[in-house]
Amino acid sequence: MEIIAQYGSVFLIMACLFGFFMAWGIGANDVANAMGTSVGSRALTIKQAILIAMVFEFLGAYLAGGEVTSTIRKGIIDPAVMEGNPELMVYGMMSALLAAGTWLLIASLKGWPVSTTHSIVGAIVGFAAVGISVDAIHWGKVGGIVASWVVSPVLAGSISFGLFMSVKIFILDTEDPFHRAKKFIPVYMWMVGFMISMVTLLKGLKHVGLDIDLGLGSKFANALPISALMGLAVAGLGALLLRNIKDDHHHDLENRFDSVERVFAVLMVFTACSMAFAHGSNDVANAVGPLAAIVSTVQSGGEIAAKSVMPWWILMVGGVGIVVGLATYGWKVITTVGRKITELTPSRGFAAELGAASTVVLASATGLPISTTHTLVGAVLGVGFARGIAALNLRVIGTIFMSWLITLPAGAGLAILFFFVFKGIFGT
Repeated sequence: MEIIAQYGSVFLIMACLFGFFMAWGIGANDVANAMGTSVGSRALTIKQAILIAMVFEFLGAYLAGGEVTSTIRKGIIDPAVMEGNPELMVYGMMSALLAAGTWLLIASLKGWPVSTTHSIVGAIVGFAAVGISVDAIHWGKVGGIVASWVVSPVLAGSISFGLFMSVKIFILDTEDPFHRAKKFIPVYMWMVGFMISMVTLLKGLKHVGLDIDLGLGSKFANALPISALMGLAVAGLGALLLRNIKDDHHHDLENRFDSVERVFAVLMVFTACSMAFAHGSNDVANAVGPLAAIVSTVQSGGEIAAKSVMPWWILMVGGVGIVVGLATYGWKVITTVGRKITELTPSRGFAAELGAASTVVLASATGLPISTTHTLVGAVLGVGFARGIAALNLRVIGTIFMSWLITLPAGAGLAILFFFVFKGIFGT
């Protein structure tokens, strides 16, 4: 308790800096996964993708980022084990942020798309197991998180496979794909608007002070009609944009899909927004979860609360950090993800992006900190499988899998090192 009282303000400043550094790493590395498909399919330029991501990542983090944050903050470690030594929680969470941020910086410089969730969960488990006690970790919760890393790419791949097959059946494999595209694409746009609205209403807005009640009983029942209307608004906007696209290759059988892909390019703008929003809502937790634990412990004078209110400014630190990371260094990993796994067209990129976004939104709604990297790569693989295994660049996929395997031990090792450094500087 004395250490918390003596160095409280120092801990808060360091925690905010490390939290911002971690969020920068998420922006530089992980957001590239969200935007890679849009850039790879040439639906958006890198500049356009970065602008869209800056707006929607921030909105996702700020409006819907609170649910997963609680899992990262209090679900992995048992607070009761550190009741007598609250400074250990502060050292540990600071070392986890610094370790994960450092690994993301290294990976971003190399252009490796690694998992920020792997990084931070590995770091937290590392410092807790070695620095405190193996019993301090909720192994059941960790097991659930690890299982989600397997489930999420399989689920995203399955959804993306299904979406792309529906595109093939209803649009691409028909006699008049262009007019079928203009007919069916507003339906896909409705799905995008509905999905974003549902997660925002069900799991977001709490910390902003908004709670919409239409008197329909449950929160889910209240959210359904609003989300359906939001979906209609998005579909209507999309239909307006599609009116300007003309079929230039109607009689040219060789290039007849060019106009269809231009229609899908409009849809990709919407799915890029949904993916950025979904990513911000899930992955901001990796930066602000440990930061919230430190702030709560310091401000309460050393009391490690199992539950604490998430201050709005903490989500703001995470949101701004993600945006800065993306704007300054996001292009490098965007190029790796978007151009090297499989050849993407707007129709393929749409299926991968909406499949991944749906998976991330489902996870965000249930509080599971899944890996967006795993999810998006799984989604791209799903689309690749729909075209046959020859469409996949297996060498690049192998390199990505290797970088994932290195991430957990790298995060844990760095966190253990930093934990003992902080312990040596401030004492116990």
